[in-house]
Amino acid sequence: MLLDVAVSPDDQFVLTADRDEKIRVSWAAAPHSIEAFCLGHTEFVSRILVVPSHPELLLSSSGDGTLRLWEYRSGCQLQCCDLASLREPADHQDHKGLAASRIAFWGQESCVVLLCECVPVVFIFQLDASKQQLVFRQQLTFPHRVWDIVFEDSQGLWVLQDCRDAPLVLWRPVGGQWQAVPEGAVSRRLCSHLRESWAMLEGSVGADDGFRSLYKATFDNMTSYLKKKEERLQQQLKKKRQRSPLPQSPEQTKKACSEQSALGC
Repeated sequence: MLLDVAVSPDDQFVLTADRDEKIRVSWAAAPHSIEAFCLGHTEFVSRILVVPSHPELLLSSSGDGTLRLWEYRSGCQLQCCDLASLREPADHQDHKGLAASRIAFWGQESCVVLLCECVPVVFIFQLDASKQQLVFRQQLTFPHRVWDIVFEDSQGLWVLQDCRDAPLVLWRPVGGQWQAVPEGAVSRRLCSHLRESWAMLEGSVGADDGFRSLYKATFDNMTSYLKKKEERLQQQLKKKRQRSPLPQSPEQTKKACSEQSALGC
């Protein structure tokens, strides 16, 4: 099951992400010819993105709650970021719900922004291309579910959220920290258009269950099997005891033989 597709900027490679934890790098002219596999995720791969300004690099997110950086032609993993360990407060360590529904890149600040599926949180990283590393910068937390994010080069980060009063919020970096921008004329106009179609928007966005059905399901049938086996053995032993009398002690055997001898006389 394919979950996402990306094409290299030079149109030479097609990259596919699937439910079986892998990313496949194929030649666009001959998709059956596989150049490499990017392996390391332990759950489905939800989103992939070839970095526009660094076309040799690939970003991927997965149901295992990680954001990974790859040199995709060789299949080499350069970095793995555990999102659960970055969450605030730190006691939220569950990886479920941290699969990205959107990965966005802003070349102006070399920013990578990750929107997760089930939590109203946006993670912001900065790509250090010279070291080929991601540096975690900030976590944006929202009071409502975030539906989508997108960068606009001249503006910043637009965030679409499940809030009729303020459906669209613009964020910009100010002094090294991302902050919400007060509503301007552009924001007011866009929010007005969104409110006019709010019923349709709200219904279509909440129509599916996201990635919930893609997580691995584990079944512990060994415990029940061992319990039933023990019960069956106990029943067999009980029946065996009922059919066969318990063995007598040496004294009881000697006494029984003496009584039989006396009767014989």
